Parts: sequence; structure tokens; C-alpha cells
Amino acid sequence: MAGRAIPYSRAELLRRGPQPTYSPYGEHLDEIAFPLGGIGTGCVSLGGWGQLRDWEVMNRPAKGFTVPQAFFTLRVQEGRKAPVCRVLQGPVGGPLARSGHSAPRATGEGLPHFRKVSFTGHFPFAEVKVSDPDVPVEVTLEAWSPFIPLNDKDSSIPVACLLYHLTNTGKRPLSVTLLGNLTNVIGGRERRGRINRTRRSRALTGLYLTTETFPSDDPRFGSMCLATLSPDVRVWPRWQHDELWKFWEAIEQGDLPPRGRGKSDTGSIIVRTRLRPGETTSIPVFITWHFPIFEKYWGQRPEGEPAPTWRNYYATQWRDAWDVARYVAKNLQRLHDETRLFHDGLFSSTVPDYVLDAVSSQLSILRSPTVIRLEDGTFYGFEGCSNTSGCCEGSCTHVWNYAQALPYLFPNLQRSMLEASFRTAMQRDGFVHFRMPLPLGAKPDRRFFPAADGQMGQVMQVYREWLISRDHEWLRTIWPLAKRALEFAYKYWDADEDGVMEGMQHNTYDIEFYGPNTMCGSLYLGALRAAEEMARAVGDGESAERYRSLFERGSRWTDKNLWNGEYYEQKVKPRAHEPWPKDLRQMAEKRGRDDRFRWPRWQFGRGCLSDQLIGQWYAQMLGLGYLYDRRHVRKALQSIFEYNWKPDLSDHPCTLRVYAVGEEAGLLIATWPRGGEPGYPFYFSSEIWPGIEYQVAAHLIAEEFVEEGLAMVKGVRERYRGDRRNPWDEIECGHHYARSLASYALLGALAGFHYHGPAGRLSLQPRLPGNDFRTFFSVGSGWGRARLRSYESHDRLGGRTTLTVQVDYGELALREVAVPTAGTGEITVSVAGRPCAARLAGRAGAQRVVLKEPVTVRAGERLTVTVTSPRSRGKA
Repeated sequence: MAGRAIPYSRAELLRRGPQPTYSPYGEHLDEIAFPLGGIGTGCVSLGGWGQLRDWEVMNRPAKGFTVPQAFFTLRVQEGRKAPVCRVLQGPVGGPLARSGHSAPRATGEGLPHFRKVSFTGHFPFAEVKVSDPDVPVEVTLEAWSPFIPLNDKDSSIPVACLLYHLTNTGKRPLSVTLLGNLTNVIGGRERRGRINRTRRSRALTGLYLTTETFPSDDPRFGSMCLATLSPDVRVWPRWQHDELWKFWEAIEQGDLPPRGRGKSDTGSIIVRTRLRPGETTSIPVFITWHFPIFEKYWGQRPEGEPAPTWRNYYATQWRDAWDVARYVAKNLQRLHDETRLFHDGLFSSTVPDYVLDAVSSQLSILRSPTVIRLEDGTFYGFEGCSNTSGCCEGSCTHVWNYAQALPYLFPNLQRSMLEASFRTAMQRDGFVHFRMPLPLGAKPDRRFFPAADGQMGQVMQVYREWLISRDHEWLRTIWPLAKRALEFAYKYWDADEDGVMEGMQHNTYDIEFYGPNTMCGSLYLGALRAAEEMARAVGDGESAERYRSLFERGSRWTDKNLWNGEYYEQKVKPRAHEPWPKDLRQMAEKRGRDDRFRWPRWQFGRGCLSDQLIGQWYAQMLGLGYLYDRRHVRKALQSIFEYNWKPDLSDHPCTLRVYAVGEEAGLLIATWPRGGEPGYPFYFSSEIWPGIEYQVAAHLIAEEFVEEGLAMVKGVRERYRGDRRNPWDEIECGHHYARSLASYALLGALAGFHYHGPAGRLSLQPRLPGNDFRTFFSVGSGWGRARLRSYESHDRLGGRTTLTVQVDYGELALREVAVPTAGTGEITVSVAGRPCAARLAGRAGAQRVVLKEPVTVRAGERLTVTVTSPRSRGKA
């Protein structure tokens, strides 16, 4: 690719290795906060030196909130020697003088800590290792929460699982005591009525916290639990009134628990064990929470009217925090094994390490406060979240449009969000309010425009969900709503029905584009193509032909009128808002006009927009073909990389929100390389949004500009390395921003993975060099690993290609498999070791293996396809 040089070598870009381990003592630990919890449950985060931070478990964000004295301590004694006591954390880092008179002390910062620490995060597992020359025990903390694709219940458990692995590194037996503390903070400032109790149930023992001040239907009511399965355990429900100093004195003296009547809100569990030299033991600890009533704390309501409330989904599954702990304890091995199976499958993918980092790290968004689940299980998301509240409510269609992880890993949750939007936020004419109100069924706010990009993206999502699920009945049920959403375009966006959006288009930049552009226009063409395919599937041939005709007309017009030889421009039409209803037209006019150019404000005109091909990105993922001339698409992607991606931002002025700075790399949302920047270019054009970077990078890779796409991904993840920013919290308008879930598309782009469920068709076309490629995959019925190996014969005139599809969970229905091969020849196919009849179709280099009868590959089974070219038989 001509133009800007890539600041990484090919070897750096293609490097495959372990995920980063964040350095001991270093500043790279300071910003780490690894979320632990379930989907829609809130979370508590594990910090870089092993501390628990950001307790966001009470139905709203709470960045910076730390439960007092919630930390773990290790006491080690050899014979009659004086014991050694350490807080189970590495050296304290981060700002130490923020309060002005003391370093933080809520998690035992002032007490002795281990001297060495390292942090490794491979979502959904994190590992903290601590050691100390004065302590003959090495400790590895394995922290996780259940995350099992296609199992949304077990992935929605409000629990943080902490597994402490203790190894005696000395030469003598040791007496070891692990202490864990938890403070009752239920009820907020109202401390009266807090209850701390010991609870036991079979092998489970724990500290149970609740309140009797508030009734069970009050948002302030709830429960928390600190429990373990260890056999030798005692519970200390409340400390003495002397609190921390008396606690530490008791640990050092071995008087556990200390005498006296407890008066504080903090309690502990105490686990004892003995370790022989070289022996390792593991102590499992669970922190669970249960705050059943969610209060809609945002938005305006009449004075005196109470805020709406509803039950959390998890409250319909478990009675309280103790019930959660019992469920986890009963199913611990299965939950751990299935979560580990997902982890191992994902991390077995032979893609560069920073790509796996980008894909895995952003899955943590699904267990952050950005996400909630309603009582019936419906998935609902903010765009992101501020320190204390959700940011931009409503499962915003134009932001969640980018998110690709949820539909593949938890397709029923994606469908629930889509169905709720169509059924509760759509008007009779097809106007979809892009911010779905809560509680479900509440009247949408008419003051919002419909979002052209989000609404057209939803139509494409219906097609995607059908491909993934193979559910024809679901498609028939939702098709009338999808059709209505699409054909709303004829009212205002494409009033002359020529396949081109010319009317005012509200979009993800929180502004309106006036006139034709490919950002919204490509999503419209993609929606027409998706609707054509769906219409044919449900027997609506007349609509299918109509959509096809509109698509072809719109595609031709765009290539002729918006293509400038390098990329697609916007053709600004200052009066594009006039067809809209009076109230929306007046609202648009209040946003102001650029009198210098007699244009509406916030347009990009001749600019190069990074998002200009988002609909084509979607179409590529869904196998819908090219929406525009293929040569133009590829050239436009090259131009975006050349003009908008900056390997060094030192000279870049950003006057709004600063998400990248200095020598960091980033993709600008828009530039004007050919001049013509409007007097009021649209908001955010100089900003850098990780979700858009991932979208463009995945599209570059899919079009075989692999190094350019990888460079963009590497640039993003080098910004999130633990010093300035948290690797598990990419920020846009708030923390844990949903748009970054676009990173999941990188895996499919590098694998060239496509699945057409209704046809039972799977294809794999890796974009990376090498003869042994592996990737994780997940679709609506199952997930697992695919491996493509190629061998050349000794005379190098032929070869053999073997594709193995292993299902680890669920099942996979197949009728046809497409694999890249060196030539045509002999094929063998087997499922679980049983041969299957098949034939080879297609051209050399892109063979299709068509099975005589459909097969279902079940969990633990493999489909193996081998294609041998004629000259390599017996030589590979």
C-alpha cells in the first residue's frame, strides 16, 4: 500500500505469543481493573497488585468505590518461629497522596505486603502472583467468573471466584492461615439494621451480610456473601470495636478470632491448612452479591413520582447471595471447566497476541455496569458508563450496531435486545426510537430523531441473527417488523425510492448528515441486500425483487456521484431536513447553520470519513457481496489508512475529548486531504474511537490489507497497557464503551470465517501466512475450534489440505464446507471417526466439499475434511 509507512516490522505484526504479563513494581499495574461478575450483575474488579477495587455491585456504576477492609491476608508459621503476616497483595502503587493527608487505606495499604507481584489477564481469567523473600510461600491468585458462550444463565451469576494456590517453597512444614474480610455496606449511609451472620450448607461455610432496615422490594435492600469450600474454616462475623489495629495484632499473635463482642460492620473468614515442603494447596473463595431491585435512577419524572423499579434477571434465578454461593459451590467444577474450555479455545487461535488481547479484553464489557438484564432476561445496554451512572441509555442502536461479540457468543441475548427495540420502540410507520426507554413499554421520547445508521443496521442484524441461529420460525415472526423498519426509509431518507439516502440522517456522531453519504448509505444498501435474502426465505418474492432493484440503482448512483477517485465523499444538501415533520424539522434548525457556506453545521463534505464503508464491513461479514465497485471499496480503505491513521499524534490538535495523545497512534474519525473542510465540521472529527478503529481494521484485514489492519489494532492496544489506561476498559463516552465490542470481528476477519446456518455452510479462508492455522468459532448452536493444515508433496506439484472442525460445546449442523486448496482431487470426510460421502465442487483454490447428507457434529466430536491433489497422493 502506498502512502504512510507502517511503524512496525512484519515480524512484530505477525508475532504470536502469550498475552502480556504486567510488570512487577511498575506503573503498568496502576490502572488495571479486571471486572469479575456476570452479565447484567455489575462487577467488582481485581486491581494490578491484587486488591479488590471499584465495587459496582449495587445496580449502578461506582468507579473508585472500595468496600472498606475488604482484603485478604496470609499468616505463615514454621514450627515455633514467629509468624510472618502479609496482606495478599503486591507493593502498593498508584497515587498515594490524593486525599491530601494520607495514602488510601481501605484495602490494607498501610499493612505489610508481599514484595513482588505480577498480573496476567486472559479474559475470563486473571492471575496475580506474589512472593516475598521473607515468606516461604508463593501465592498465585486465579480470579474468574463463569463465562460460557451460549449459556447465558451461568454467565449471569453475580459472583467473583478467587482461587488461591499456595506453595511451600521452604524445607520445613508450615502452618498457613488465609483470612478474608468483607464489610457490610448494604443500605448505603443507613448503617442501622445491618446483619452479619455465619452460614453453613454442607461443604460451604461463609459470612453472610444483609440488612433488616429495608424491605425486600426496596432498591437499598440486598445481601452479600464471602464463602469457601475449605474444610478447616471459622467465621468471625464482626470485628472488635478497635477494628484494624486489633485485627492485625490478633493475626500476629495467632489469637483468631480475638476476644470481645464485635461492634463493627466488618467480618472475616479464616481458613487454616498445613503445607509440607514443596506441597501446593488451593483454597477457593467466592464473593457473591444479590441486590434484587433495580431503580431507574436516570431521566426526568414528575415531582413526587417514584422512580420506576424492576427485578434483576439474576433475582429470578437465586433468592439471595447465599443461594448464589450454594449454586456456585454445587456446580463449581463444571462452571470452571466450561469457562476454561472457552478460554483455551479462544487462546488457541493462531492470531497475533495483541489481536487476542483486543478480542478477549473487550468481552469484559459484557460483565460491566454498561450492561443490565431485565426481569424476563432481556439484554439492555448503555453506551458506556461514567463513574457513577450509565452513559447514554437505551441500547442505542447506532452504537450497539458495531458490537459483534454478543450475537455470536450469546445470540439469544442479542435477539432479546433486537426484539425489544422493534416491539417497544417502533411506531406504526416504522420510526424506531434509537434509545429504547425503560421500563419496557414506556412511551419513547419523540424529541429524538430516528437514527438512519442504527435502524438500517438493525435490519442487517435480523439477517445476521437468522444466519447464526437457523431459526426459520423466528425469522417469519420478526420479518414484518424488519420490513417495516426498512421501508420507513421511503418516508424521509429515500423519499424518491432510488436507493440513495438523501434526506437528513441522524447518526452515531449525534448529529445529522444532510444529503447522500456512504456512512449511512452503505448501511441502507446492506439492509436492502439483507432484506432481499430474507424476503426470498419467507416467500416474499415481490419485495425481494423490489429491494434488489433499489440496491442496484443506489449502488450505481453512489459510485458515479460520490466517488472522487480515492474515497467516497458526502454530497451536502442544505434543505435535506424539509421533508421531515414540523417538530423534528424545527429541532434540526435549532442546531444552527453555517452561514459562511450556507450549509447546515456538522457536515464532512469532501472529507475522508473513517466510517464511510461500515455497511460494506457488515455486508462482508454476512456474505452479502460488494455494495459498491470492488476496486473503489479497496481504494477507499487504502485512503482511510493513508489519510486518517496516525502512527504518532504528537502534532495532532484535538480540541474535544482526548482519547489518544502524544506519541500514541490512532485513527482520526475524519480528515480533509483534498481540502474543503467546512467552517463547522462535524463534532468529534478530530477524536479517536477504539470501536471505529476495530471496525476499519477488521475490514482492512478482510480485504487482504492485513498488515495495515494489524497495525491499527496494535496501536489501540498499546494505548491500553496498564499505566495510563486500564486494559479492560476502553473509553469513549464513558467506561467499558460498547462500540469496542467490534473487536470480536477481528477474529472472523483473520480466519475468513463464515457460517450460513440455514444452508449448513461453513467456510474458512485464513488471511495470515503459514500452513497451520487455528481459530475459535461460535455460532447459535455451538462453539469450538477449527484448524486448517496444508502440506506440500516432495515434488511441490501438489498438496494436501485438512480442515478439522471440533465442537467443544453444543452442536453444529453442516451440509457444505468451503476450504482453500492447492488444486482439485481426492476427498475424504469423517465425523467422529465415521466416514461420510461427499463430493468436491467449485474452482481450484476455493473448493466446496458438499456432503451427501447433512451431518450434526456434537460436543466432543470432530468433522475432518481432507482434500488431496492428484500429484501428491502418498507423498505428503
